[in-house]
Amino acid sequence: MVLESADLARNRPGDAVLRKLIELEPNAVKRLFARWSRNRDVRSWASGLVGERITGRRLAKLGSQWKVLHAVQWASGSDIDHLAVGPTGVFAINSKRHKGKEIWYGDRAITVNRVPTRHIAISQGEAQRIARVLTRHCGFSVAVKPVIAVVHVAKLTVKNAAPPVLVVEEVDLPRRLAGMSPVLSCDQVARIYEVARDARTWARG
Repeated sequence: MVLESADLARNRPGDAVLRKLIELEPNAVKRLFARWSRNRDVRSWASGLVGERITGRRLAKLGSQWKVLHAVQWASGSDIDHLAVGPTGVFAINSKRHKGKEIWYGDRAITVNRVPTRHIAISQGEAQRIARVLTRHCGFSVAVKPVIAVVHVAKLTVKNAAPPVLVVEEVDLPRRLAGMSPVLSCDQVARIYEVARDARTWARG
């Protein structure tokens, strides 16, 4: 049984980003226009919030066999944007909003308008960390697949036939995740979700 005070199922998409945005811009009225702020950090966090909320709405379209958590916080203060658990596996989903930009994904890296990023390495590291924590608490091996959901991009090009990280436009998330081959039983999905929704699971991760 999950304690109510520790139940991460109550989190909404972008909750962790919103807390940071409130810290940077305490004025509620100004936050309404945060995407046009003169402060670059405020604009960046506001854009991230939009991206996570859009990704969250897409994930809500997954079927009833799926369980989705948002803003899962580590003890360090960082968070997992979205964690989806369903018949086809466990997915750590990082939302990236790159409005109007071109994304290119080669063998090992992503570029945004030809500028290299560390998106792939970070996503892989996060998925491995999540897998270790869930495996330890579930009592059986839990594999976690890293996913990057790109939001509002002008163009996404994937040049890897078997990419280590799934990079997909957020509009395609439900189809891509649900369309994979089943690997988890209903009981396994329920157990992983029970563990993942408890904030105490991530307290020492």
